[in-house]
Amino acid sequence: MNMKESCSAIEPVRDLRGIITVFNTPFDESGDIDEESLKRNVEYAVESGVVGILFPAMASEVYRLSVRERLEASRIIMDTLNGRAAFIGGCASYERAERLEMARLMLQMGCEGILVNIPYENECSYLGEVEDIAALDPGFLMIQDWDFRGYGIPVPLIKRLFESIEVFKCLKIEVVPAGKKYSEVIAATAGRLHISGGWAVMQMIEALDRGVHAFMPTGMHRIYTRIFDLYSSGDREGAKELFYRVLPVLAFSNQHLDISIHFFKRLLHRQGIYSTAIVREPLLPFDGVHEKIAIELMEYAVKLEAAIIQKH
Repeated sequence: MNMKESCSAIEPVRDLRGIITVFNTPFDESGDIDEESLKRNVEYAVESGVVGILFPAMASEVYRLSVRERLEASRIIMDTLNGRAAFIGGCASYERAERLEMARLMLQMGCEGILVNIPYENECSYLGEVEDIAALDPGFLMIQDWDFRGYGIPVPLIKRLFESIEVFKCLKIEVVPAGKKYSEVIAATAGRLHISGGWAVMQMIEALDRGVHAFMPTGMHRIYTRIFDLYSSGDREGAKELFYRVLPVLAFSNQHLDISIHFFKRLLHRQGIYSTAIVREPLLPFDGVHEKIAIELMEYAVKLEAAIIQKH
């Protein structure tokens, strides 16, 4: 099934075909949530054409944020967004009861949808937790199929969940290998389950060829939306050419999640969107060589985005 066929078959979830950006958390000099930086990133994302914002997630340093901070930053994003794109509330926790409570709080705030990452132990417990979250009646439930060592949630279970739980409309796939699973899940759900690709979308062209509906990178909003728009308009070669141009940035930033957080916060700071590039420890160290390469790649990314703006 190609992308056009898959997109035409999918059950509508707002219009979540495109780029759903995952926000890094900006901190001010005192280490608190930086409200003005969040607002600037919302405007940058909306002007770039993203269809949604996900927060908080792993790229947001979610486990280093208190519940109060998660809710405070989410409120700022939602208020600034004001319905111009979808807001997906992340409900990360290591504990089942806390995931459920976080989902309740996010929905109470007015999130259109929520994302949960449920560790897979067995089908019975997994189905039970999804049913508990679905009972909260989110506008849509996005499940994060995340397994950096393996294949994640079994495809037959994904199909069963999709057929039995009405609010389960979206799946974010981040497994090894992702490409084959994209195709298997799309086939198993007849293209009606909304599929997103994560992990800094290193396989973006392959994923588009396989019919993936949306992508969840961090930063470089204009570049990613342009790649998606080119492909969607039928210009696969143009999309591929632009994607190839951004690969040096992805190769560096995708070494590890912590390196990605360090890099994209620096890029957002270089762009004047975040007031600082402060991260919360402990993250992997970012040494002098990292800094040198990051500076080169930040300038490269800024120039690439400027060329896109000038051309279009």
